[in-house]
Amino acid sequence: MNRENRSDDGEQTLRFYATVPRPCPYLEDRNAISVFADPDAQLSIEIYQKLAPLGFRRSGSDLYIPACTCCNQCIPVRVEANAFRRSRSQQRVWRRNQDITCTPLDPGYQQDHFELYRRYLSRRHTGGGMENPTPEDYLNFLASDWSDTLFLEFRADDTLLGVAVTDCLPDALSAVYTFFDPDLVARSPGTLAILTQIETARQLGLDWLYLGYWVPDCRKMAYKNRFRPLQIFRDGRWERFDPDLPLSLMG
Repeated sequence: MNRENRSDDGEQTLRFYATVPRPCPYLEDRNAISVFADPDAQLSIEIYQKLAPLGFRRSGSDLYIPACTCCNQCIPVRVEANAFRRSRSQQRVWRRNQDITCTPLDPGYQQDHFELYRRYLSRRHTGGGMENPTPEDYLNFLASDWSDTLFLEFRADDTLLGVAVTDCLPDALSAVYTFFDPDLVARSPGTLAILTQIETARQLGLDWLYLGYWVPDCRKMAYKNRFRPLQIFRDGRWERFDPDLPLSLMG
């Protein structure tokens, strides 16, 4: 499928292409379809800024959005950075990790980052087609030659604990991918990464932290609705989401 959209970014006409159906990475016994911005186009931060509020995400040098014909489970979500307040459990995570330093780094290959990434995938995402990546696979997935990306590196003393790949937009941060030492689950490194991204967005005067897609029927995605206030994108607009209410009662 091919769709076109006139962009204000110069005179470029941006085309969109749909993939063929493939197994859904979130829900069993379902197929998934994604729509990608033309990979041959000259993508830019300006285009990213226009597409992110419509639910698009970056993967490598691609911008995409789920477009399944018989399913609407992938719901774009974002945290209101300036209104966010840590819950009691999140505050405990924050205090528990005060010995950790977070350093923003330019995207690039580092051997210890790559080894941690491989170990994380081997323990947390077996059978998903991401095992045994090469350094080229690693950078092609996480980095891009046109995005403004940071690798937020978490260390305790000299020990690498995790990396949160984060895109910078004019009004928001976008959490692209986080990987961490799978033996350190007691530190709640995934929660710590999101709390750090929210705090960074607030310090930079940005409005949002995009968290990608919340999938109601996927337990692995349930953590996203713990960061409140949360907004969801549906029916062409963003609205505040109360996770304690059924979606059918909102709006």
